[in-house]
Amino acid sequence: MSSLSMALRLTPYIARSKGNIRDSGLHETRLPVLAFGTVTALLLTVAAGSQVFWTWTDGLAGTYQALAVVAMVLLVIPLLTLGGSAARLAARRRDDRLASLRLLGANSATVVWMTVIESTVLAAVGALAGASLYAVVAPFLGLIQFRGQAIGTHAWLSIPSILACVLAVCLIAAVSAALGLRKVVVTPLGVRTRQTTYGAHWVRGLVAVLVVVAGVVAMGMLSSFGTFIVILGVMAGCFGMALLALNLMGPWVLKLQAMSQLKRARQPEQLLAARTVLDNPKESWRQVGGVAMTSFVGVFVGVGMAVADSMGSGAADETTLLVRDINTGVMITLLGSFLMVACSAGVNQASSVLDRAAILVALDRVGMPRKLMVSARVRAVMSPLLLVAGISATAAGALVLPLAGPTLLTRPVVFLTIGSVFAVGFLLVRLAVAAGTAQINRVLSRPARYASVDS
Repeated sequence: MSSLSMALRLTPYIARSKGNIRDSGLHETRLPVLAFGTVTALLLTVAAGSQVFWTWTDGLAGTYQALAVVAMVLLVIPLLTLGGSAARLAARRRDDRLASLRLLGANSATVVWMTVIESTVLAAVGALAGASLYAVVAPFLGLIQFRGQAIGTHAWLSIPSILACVLAVCLIAAVSAALGLRKVVVTPLGVRTRQTTYGAHWVRGLVAVLVVVAGVVAMGMLSSFGTFIVILGVMAGCFGMALLALNLMGPWVLKLQAMSQLKRARQPEQLLAARTVLDNPKESWRQVGGVAMTSFVGVFVGVGMAVADSMGSGAADETTLLVRDINTGVMITLLGSFLMVACSAGVNQASSVLDRAAILVALDRVGMPRKLMVSARVRAVMSPLLLVAGISATAAGALVLPLAGPTLLTRPVVFLTIGSVFAVGFLLVRLAVAAGTAQINRVLSRPARYASVDS
């Protein structure tokens, strides 16, 4: 029997298996489905809202298209990152089952196929739900005005475009799941006995710094690239690579901070919080990475508002419309970024609590106060926020400096906007942590269900 046919036969049985975590009120399969649905809905909404700009051919069309490219990159890259994270939300739980199959004799190909099938099915369900949500939102999206006219029918994407987005989300899920399976294929016993380590090497930081520096240099040389299309491509590449670099560097930065906090810990919750981050820096980054991405977006939003403010006084009719449209685009971009943070924080918090359910029950049984567990969890999530948000905003400021100049970048409206983005992003994460705290109490109130994820 081939590996694919074996995987097709085994996957439904594994998916229907009754694990302790599966019995919780928040079903493990609902988490990635929710994330994939949100990603798909926002991707389709961003694409639909931007396509109208490419139908214009007059003198201001290039300005609108450049702004559309910036907005799309600032939203699409974090959304794709969230999509990759969604494919790994239940990774530890899934890895346990698949590692058991490996130890029982299943070959690597069978395990890989099972992972790809399961993740792709979840992504497909979520993507179709997200496409349905987009269909509900599209009529309201058509009411948004640019250049004095509503978007109208341009808010509707073609069926092939929608299907392409759904397929792209499924592809992201399949690739992310297959890449995340390497530790199961290589060390199934280590995964099964919780001995697998999750490191974050310093090379991540070096690569991220080099990418941001290269982006700053490229942004300073935009005028020498000639054609408008090339300039747009360079801008999009710089912003996109910077966002990916921040996502790459994030776990390493959190690891450094946690190591420092571990050495200076004076209270039990400080020690436990630092150890939680060091146990898996990548998982910790996924819980705060949304705020880092939004902080990056917030700098561009602030600069956009400063540009609109500087153009507002004594402007001609055409320029007045451009100012109004910049403000509209800024608000839409910011709203989309906050929706991404809310989804990322909520889903990752719930997933993290369920993933650590057995550890929480064990700590409760040895006498650790629940108040201490909650305090350690809050500290483990909230402590890195200011650091990662500050680094992200600094990187965005460095990229936009060659375009905006120091005068525009230091306007009060820029600092006010960035401060507001920080405040709202922190609030969303804190609310997600509060929801996770409630889930901790639920786990500890039913310890028999969570005492072992292996049953």
